[in-house]
Amino acid sequence: MFVGVLIALAFAVVSFLAYQAAAAQNDERKSGNGPRAGTDGSPSPSASALDRKEAERALPTDSGTGERVVYSLRRDRVWLVGANEKVTRTYEVWPGTVDPEPGAYEVTSRTENVTGTDGVPVENVVVFGYAGGTVVGFSAAVDGSQPGLDQAEKTGGIRERTDDGEAMWQFATLDTKVSVVP
Repeated sequence: MFVGVLIALAFAVVSFLAYQAAAAQNDERKSGNGPRAGTDGSPSPSASALDRKEAERALPTDSGTGERVVYSLRRDRVWLVGANEKVTRTYEVWPGTVDPEPGAYEVTSRTENVTGTDGVPVENVVVFGYAGGTVVGFSAAVDGSQPGLDQAEKTGGIRERTDDGEAMWQFATLDTKVSVVP
């Protein structure tokens, strides 16, 4: 029985990796940014994967100037931008069910520990706005878990991993600019 479980697990992992590879290839075709040719004239998957990762991490244009937090709604990604427009950290986040409108905000409050609207204890809460009467801000689950959101519930918490939440807490003090981009 144990061997059967291992075989099933191995099959699931291989299937998942094959699905990811096919999806990435499909995305490149749709965007018109196919893989670059390798030295032998064949596509170079490692080069295209690196280019895609670099593009995902690139600071969005029109995201403001100066020290700021940038949050991309489409990419579900945050950038902490320090002095001289230098990105000090970037990471993916889990959005709440309510998105803020694109625009310029600033940090209005911070709370070390509280219970999130989803009932999960969160820490390093950095609030910067409201959307449809719902408070919007960044936070990390104390236990490091990702949110299991009920789409019927209005939550404005943008969930971060614990170490990313700590970095946000250190960076985004009161009145820090927050730029929300599409």
